[in-house]
Amino acid sequence: MRCLTRLSILWGISVALAGLASGGLAAGAELLIGGATTSITPDQPIALDGQFHTRISRGVDNPITATAVAIEARQADRGADQAVLVSCDLVAIRPVLLSALRQRLAEKLPEVDARKVIFTATHTHTSGVTEEGKYEIPKEGVMQPSQYVTFLADRLEQLIGNAWRARRPGGVSWGVGHAVVGYNRRAVYANGTAAMYGKTDRPDFRGIEGYEDHGLELLFFWNTGEQKPLAVAVNVACPSQEVEGGSKINADFWHDVRQQFQTGDYKDVLVLGWPAAAGDQSPHRMYRKAAEQRMLKLRGLSYTQEVARRIVGEINEVCGLVRNDVRTDIPFVHTVEDVALPVRKVTEKEAAAAQAEIDALAKKGGAARRQLWQQKVVDRYRQQDKEPTLAVEVHALRLGDVAIVTNPFELFLDYGVQMQGRSKALQTFVLQLTCGSAGYLPTERAVKGGGYSAIVASNRVGPEGGQVLADRSVEMINSMW
Repeated sequence: MRCLTRLSILWGISVALAGLASGGLAAGAELLIGGATTSITPDQPIALDGQFHTRISRGVDNPITATAVAIEARQADRGADQAVLVSCDLVAIRPVLLSALRQRLAEKLPEVDARKVIFTATHTHTSGVTEEGKYEIPKEGVMQPSQYVTFLADRLEQLIGNAWRARRPGGVSWGVGHAVVGYNRRAVYANGTAAMYGKTDRPDFRGIEGYEDHGLELLFFWNTGEQKPLAVAVNVACPSQEVEGGSKINADFWHDVRQQFQTGDYKDVLVLGWPAAAGDQSPHRMYRKAAEQRMLKLRGLSYTQEVARRIVGEINEVCGLVRNDVRTDIPFVHTVEDVALPVRKVTEKEAAAAQAEIDALAKKGGAARRQLWQQKVVDRYRQQDKEPTLAVEVHALRLGDVAIVTNPFELFLDYGVQMQGRSKALQTFVLQLTCGSAGYLPTERAVKGGGYSAIVASNRVGPEGGQVLADRSVEMINSMW
């Protein structure tokens, strides 16, 4: 099988030269795959990320983990390309953490290209804060964000090293399943406004704003000769935030997926949780809530266990279908690009409203997090002419018939649907919350409706930038075919 090379950095250079420059891979290359997992559960109380108010953990419901799969393609006894795929039970991959990790990898694991390590957050809201100054955190008896970053950097550097050293000849297989996990969380009302988690029992409720995608993109990694996969990556259009308001460390439904799947023959199989484009999605039910709750009681399950039941059933079925279609001699290409997106402009009216909100919150006291949120709007208004674009890191991979493309946003589903619909790949995985943290990226329809996730305070990039991201992501994918 012949591999088409990735997009050349300099337009107009021949495809052949681009392949040489980027490690474009032809048939006959050896695929080496290794995996590892580790706990990233802090060993002391920690502030929990993802809400406006400060929460200090009161114990551990279940462990939060990080899981890595390392892939290297070798040709003529030398490395042709590589990727390390890391899934972390965190709310986001904050820039401070990403920078620390890459510095650590450059120093201690130079054989791994730190720029080709892909860090994705599952978006659990019951994991530790990694950003100083975001919350008012007690200084005594609580792990500080900078301490947790050091803790994470140690664990993740060891994890990646373990996965890399575990590489053995292997292959991949892929398939599609279906499970109801994510629901569009924006209710629309008669006056055209929208609200995240808005009430649906109001007389003026008119419907749900957007699409829901219940497809499961599944990617299995195998070591040659093994009768079971080494790992499975599960790409689902839903963040893991069913227990988001809790006060204990919790990996949300990914813990239950691992617990239910890792039994019997699959006991040691690794699970990577990958949220697809899902900025307007969540596992929370918007209506039919009483009937859903009754069914949970009849089954004797929590909702995270119910979500896991749906996902694991599909993993098991699809694995049985694709286990005899493991590919070892396939194209493998990994490109990375910093894509410049136009920022969402803050209007004078929006800046004035933000300042008024800051002043009102200051009088009330005890709302530092919300004040900081609004202050960023004011600061952006003052700087936006000098900073008209935001550069975001985008990865695109070809792995046989599969494409993987990433972004750092809570990306509204419509953009992910665009990417998948326009992709030349047989199957396309869209990973959000990857290698950065850039806020929500809403559609034009959502901006018109307003509400949290679609207002300017929620967005550094708006619909104009979202379309640029979608277009460029498709171009990066299709250049490999």
